[in-house]
Amino acid sequence: MDGTIRIGELARRTGVSPELLRAWETRYGLLQPTRSAGGFRLYSGADETRTRRMTRLIADGVSAAEAARQALTGDDARPAVEPPIVDQLADRLRGALDAFDGADAHANLDRLLAAVSVDAALTDVVLPYLRDLGDRWAAGRATVAHEHFASNLIRGRLLALARDWDRGAGPALLLACLPGEAHDLGLITFGILAARRGWRVTFLGADTPIDTIHTAVRDTHPSLTVLVALNPALITSHTDDLRRVTAQTRTAIAGNTDTDAADHVGATTLPNDIARAAESLVP
Repeated sequence: MDGTIRIGELARRTGVSPELLRAWETRYGLLQPTRSAGGFRLYSGADETRTRRMTRLIADGVSAAEAARQALTGDDARPAVEPPIVDQLADRLRGALDAFDGADAHANLDRLLAAVSVDAALTDVVLPYLRDLGDRWAAGRATVAHEHFASNLIRGRLLALARDWDRGAGPALLLACLPGEAHDLGLITFGILAARRGWRVTFLGADTPIDTIHTAVRDTHPSLTVLVALNPALITSHTDDLRRVTAQTRTAIAGNTDTDAADHVGATTLPNDIARAAESLVP
């Protein structure tokens, strides 16, 4: 068995999680392990080579299935009209959500998360879809029913991804929407991206009373508190209470926020782009 390795070492060498390696082995036959005397799967240098080739092809926009085929056969030919996998799945997801087809929407989200990283899935597909849906709703090209159906389905998937975001030993991050602010999808996405950068997240959700924010600050001692207010009037209507918050914890306000209003209560502002906002965080 010289030269063979366990799946954890293969994951470390290739940067592909053990869960995704197992999925590629099961779905596409990409990996061809042998068994140790104790029954453990052992992977060869050829398995590592195919894994690296598949990840490069996916990064170039080839679908997971086609990338696996090429990695197995050594065939460099690409389908002449195949669009990048992210564009493909984004179109399919939008079609499923617009058709109120929850099963197909979940299936395409599963395919997306199997093909690309969580960061790429959120920043390249989910967030652009939500922005587009909001624009279509404002223009009368999408109904309230479309907005509610899509938002609730995506919210459930995001919270599943956020399940372990309060674990770990990183700096504490407290997230909440100000009273009167009902939109928390962007904040959930921000929290997931922040957690993947090492932050330990406590999430209070939409329309959070100021007293609840004070209590959470006292109990969790966050390194940073991020509050969402899409309407700057929500900041000015809680000026004194927010000054009490900013006196207790470093505070940033996110959303389409008036910088002057944030400065007035002693808070900073985060970029409106959620991915950039997550990247901008420092302990």
